[in-house]
Amino acid sequence: MKTLQMTWALVLAGGDGTRLASLTRDEQGNQVPKQFCSLAGGPALVHDAVLRARYVAPRERTCVIVAEQHQRYWKRQLWTLGASNVIVEPRKRGTANGILLATLHIVKRDPLARIVVLPADHHVRDEECLGASLREAVAVLTQDHHGVVLLGIEPEGVDSDLGHIVPGALAKDGAWSVARFVEKPDPSLAQELLASGAVWNSFIFVADGATLLDLLRQRMPCVVDDMSGALRSDAAEIALRNLYEILPSIDFSCAVLQGAESSLRLLTVPVCGWSDLGTPKQVARALRALVRSRVRARRPSSTTVPGLLNLAEQCNALEGSA
Repeated sequence: MKTLQMTWALVLAGGDGTRLASLTRDEQGNQVPKQFCSLAGGPALVHDAVLRARYVAPRERTCVIVAEQHQRYWKRQLWTLGASNVIVEPRKRGTANGILLATLHIVKRDPLARIVVLPADHHVRDEECLGASLREAVAVLTQDHHGVVLLGIEPEGVDSDLGHIVPGALAKDGAWSVARFVEKPDPSLAQELLASGAVWNSFIFVADGATLLDLLRQRMPCVVDDMSGALRSDAAEIALRNLYEILPSIDFSCAVLQGAESSLRLLTVPVCGWSDLGTPKQVARALRALVRSRVRARRPSSTTVPGLLNLAEQCNALEGSA
C-alpha cells in the first residue's frame, strides 16, 4: 500500500505496570512489567504489539522504546529486532519523554516519517479489526498531514477504569474532532458518556514525526531543546544519561494531548475485544471473553520467546489463595 511507504511503528514498552502488581510478581518476588507477560500462555504482550505493528510497518521500520532498568526482560523478548530499533531510556521519566526520545531517533533516520504509536501491554481478540483501523488512520493522515489522529475503541460496556474521548463534529474524511477527554469517570458518568457516543481512549495514535515534535515543543519546549541538544552532542549517550537525571516525569496524555484538542482527530475502532489489562478485574474480564470466543492464545514459534509470566495462571493462583 502506497500510503504505508513512509510509515513507522513505535511500540511503547517502558512502563512498570504497577496497577497490576498483584498479578505480576514472579516466584522470587520480582515485579515483572506486564508487557513481558502473556495473557494466557504463548508470547508476551510486547511480542503481540510488535506483530500488530506489521499492519502498518515492516520490521525494519518498527521501533520499541524500553527502560534500561528492564533490560533483563526486553533483551530476551526483543532479540529479533535490530539494535538500532530498540531505543533505551536511561530512566523512566513518563510517556511524553519516552515518545520524544523515540520520535527524535526515528525522524533522524527518516525526516518524512509517519509514526503509529502502539502501547506494548494491550490485548486484542480481533487483531484484523484493529489492523484495518490502523491502516485507515494512516490513510486519513496521508490525506491531511496536520495534527494527530487518535484511535478510540467502541465500548463494550461501562468501564470506569478507562479514559474516555468525547467526539465533536464529523469531518468529510470520516474522522471526528475531539471535544474533550474524561479520565476514569465514575460509573454513572461513564454510563452518560457512552450514551453520548464517547469511546475508550486506547492511547493508539498516528502523526507525522515533524508534527509530533512540533506538538511536543509547544507543550514542553525546554525539554525538547535539551533532549535534541543531548542527542546532537559528541558524547550523546553520556549527555542523555545526565539529562535524564534531572528531567521531570511528564505524562503524554495529560501534558500534551489534553489542551491540544484542536490539533486532534478521532477515528472509532469497532468492537474488537480490546483491553488495556490495567487492573486484575480487566484481566479477568479479558480471560472470560477469550473463553467465550473460544480463541486460543498464540503459542510461541521457534522465533519467539514465551511471556515470562502467564497472567491467566497468576489470576487462578490469586483466586485460589483468597
